Amino acid sequence: MDMTTYLKSLMLAMRQYRDGRTAQNATQLQKLVKEVSGLKCDQLLSSGQVMPRECVRGLVELAGNPDTSPTLTSSVISLLAQLACDDDSLEILNSRYNLTSTLASVVHCRRASPEEPLVLQCLQLLQKLTYNTRVFQSSNYIHELVAFLMTNIQSHRDDIIVPCLGLMVNLCRDNRCVQRHIKSLDNVKTFYRTLLDFLDHNSLTVVVFTLSILASLTLNEKVGEKLFDATNIIQTFQLVFNIIVNGDGTLTLKYSVDLLVDLLKNAKIAEYLTRYQHFSACVSKVLGVLQSKDPDSAAKVLELLLAMCSVGGLRPLLCHVVFRPLAAPKLGATGPGQLGGASPGLALVLWLSSPVEGAEACSLQVLQLLNELLEEALEADSVSECVLSFVGGLLPPLLGLLSGLDPSLGDAHLRKHCHRVTHVTSLLLALCAEDSTRSLVSHQVSAHFALSQVEALLSCCHGNSPLACSPGDGLSQVCADALLKTLELMSKLRQQVEDMETSFYRMLQDQRMVTPLSLALTSHHRERVQSGLSLLFEATLIPDFPSLLLGESMAANNAFHMREAELSVKRVAVQEVPPSSTLDCSSRSIHSLVDRIQNGLELQENLKDSHVSQIIDVYEQKLSAFASKESCLQDLLEAKALALSQADRLIAQYLLERAQAEAEACELGSLLKEAERRCEDLQGELANQALEAELSKADIKELLQHNARLQQDSESHQVLKGGYNALLNRFNESERLLKELQAAHVSLTKQSDALRRNHQALQEQHQKTASGLQEKEEEVRGLRSDLQQRDSDIAGLRADLRVQDEKLQEKDREKRDLEETVDVLRKELNKTEQARKEASIKASSLEMKKSQLEARLKQKEDELSKHSSMIAMIHSLSAEAKSDVNLSL
Repeated sequence: MDMTTYLKSLMLAMRQYRDGRTAQNATQLQKLVKEVSGLKCDQLLSSGQVMPRECVRGLVELAGNPDTSPTLTSSVISLLAQLACDDDSLEILNSRYNLTSTLASVVHCRRASPEEPLVLQCLQLLQKLTYNTRVFQSSNYIHELVAFLMTNIQSHRDDIIVPCLGLMVNLCRDNRCVQRHIKSLDNVKTFYRTLLDFLDHNSLTVVVFTLSILASLTLNEKVGEKLFDATNIIQTFQLVFNIIVNGDGTLTLKYSVDLLVDLLKNAKIAEYLTRYQHFSACVSKVLGVLQSKDPDSAAKVLELLLAMCSVGGLRPLLCHVVFRPLAAPKLGATGPGQLGGASPGLALVLWLSSPVEGAEACSLQVLQLLNELLEEALEADSVSECVLSFVGGLLPPLLGLLSGLDPSLGDAHLRKHCHRVTHVTSLLLALCAEDSTRSLVSHQVSAHFALSQVEALLSCCHGNSPLACSPGDGLSQVCADALLKTLELMSKLRQQVEDMETSFYRMLQDQRMVTPLSLALTSHHRERVQSGLSLLFEATLIPDFPSLLLGESMAANNAFHMREAELSVKRVAVQEVPPSSTLDCSSRSIHSLVDRIQNGLELQENLKDSHVSQIIDVYEQKLSAFASKESCLQDLLEAKALALSQADRLIAQYLLERAQAEAEACELGSLLKEAERRCEDLQGELANQALEAELSKADIKELLQHNARLQQDSESHQVLKGGYNALLNRFNESERLLKELQAAHVSLTKQSDALRRNHQALQEQHQKTASGLQEKEEEVRGLRSDLQQRDSDIAGLRADLRVQDEKLQEKDREKRDLEETVDVLRKELNKTEQARKEASIKASSLEMKKSQLEARLKQKEDELSKHSSMIAMIHSLSAEAKSDVNLSL
């Protein structure tokens, strides 16, 4: 089956699955999704067909439905990821189907189990969708997606950290709304600390993602100033250049280039890079490996070089690196139209005509880069020889890009060719700004070449359809830009190239140039208007310039632009405000239904709940029918507005063609009158020529006779001349042989003398060598006797050495015995020391006890003395008492 049949079957299967979510329908739908995934789906969305877009709309609805099984959702997301194969498809998926919000809702529904393969699949597709795309904060589930990413980044699960960090980089880059939302969260400081911990991660991808997030959130704050100070930014420069040169995967390279491009927007960091001492060496290495990169990686590297060109301090450094010769070319290795392989810019030139698929974008980037660099190099006081040599080798491949136009390949090929022609001619115009390079261009570009380019572009613009050059068509504007750039180049070279001025003014007289000029003069871009005015100034000097047609074309373009503006305003109004009749009808019907439901509920309060629910179901069906009718009417209104705009564009184009046809008819009438007048003059001239022809016949006869005589003389002269030439050749040959033999004799004589001198010198050298050899033999004999004497001495010394070794072994044994004795004595000494310590401890304890006993003994003695004094006192008292008694007796 072809793709159309598969898509029809897929739409039918999706409709059946929506009507009945059975296992059989789900299996059938999943099988068809896998079959479509196995087909080649490149540029299916960007083809403009209706059926693929309807299928994608159904697939997005299936993926966003929470009731869809995870297996089917995974298959659908895989197919959507396969469809997102180019930039146009990604833009369509983002703008028309809002796939970002749908995938964010899938992640939000499964936020409790982030380790599921479906969640990782959604994150990977979201990272692909949001790369270089601004996501609006007002989109559905964006805040929930940011919270999910921050939570899982801080969870330290390696399987989900990388996709979460990559998606967070895309959401934060150049998006102030998302940045403000993240900074307003409560856990932002914890999030910052986690990111700072990731800077020591062993994966370069994680480090680059982390630096990108920190640059987006903190670059213009105090945290960012500390993080990207003069010391740390050097490490960042080294990291990015190492990734580009050594290669760490296309994903890491893309994000590292984006990181450096974002950092260069900061003036301080750009100044740091200007002062980076290894900048020239790094750029040389980058240019050296540029040819080995794939187109995507090369495009990112060229994007970085273009960003560096926007920094004023880096442009001269880049010019010095690109145009600097690495080494002197070898003799005969280069031709007049080659670069000789001696310039790092050779890698840029090779990408201009690279046969690799997908190299068209790289070619345009190279042209922009060379334009910037050559403008910088040509602004110097004097153009260096390196730059002139580079320009001389650049021109042949550059002019080769202007060929290869084939209108049968379609509008896409024509658009690419016109873009390429515009960039090439812009570069050639930059080269024409200086006299030395303009002379190089004038030697390569001929008038016939430029004229053929303009004719080819004009035939493509006017040979497809009547609407091919309408003002609303992007292709017509691209072709007009290429045409005007080519005419500007012809204007610059008209004084240096032969017949260029004639070709230039002849093309300005062509009525087909009216449309490109009118598009340029009515454009919104300043450069196009200036280019159109400069050519119009040259064209007004021509008497036959179709100024009337140009005015009518400009008026038609202005009317078209005004109509487009009005329709866009009406379209926005239609999208924001529904039609009044529909609103009134819907509001009346809704209010009547509400009143009837309320009255019915008041009158029938005792009815069952099931009856009320049935009534509500009926009204809901009616409401949904009214809503579907409203959407159909709105779609019909938009279709009518689009058809009206197309009709206005057709009318404007037909009026323009009618004015052109009338002008052509007037011009043809004047040409017819001029032809009739010239015909009459030619008839008179023809009669005069017939009379002169009769007179000339007699002269011709005489001349023929004289010619025959001269022919005979010429033949005899030729015979004599042949004999003379033969003798002269023989004489020259003999003289040449004589000179060769004389030269050979002289050379042989010189060789003989040289051989004789060499023979005498060799004999003398042989005698000297023989005498030296005898002396060396005598020295060898003396050395041999000395060697024998030394061998005997060595034998004696070896015997003495053995004796000394035996004595040394005995000393070692004695030493070991003494060491064992010393070890035993040390152990006994340690024991004695331990016993001494214990005895000293006991002695100290006994001393303490002794002091305590002495104190107690002294106390007892004091008490005893007190007691003895008391006893003596008692005895004395008793003795006095006895004496008194005795006296009384």
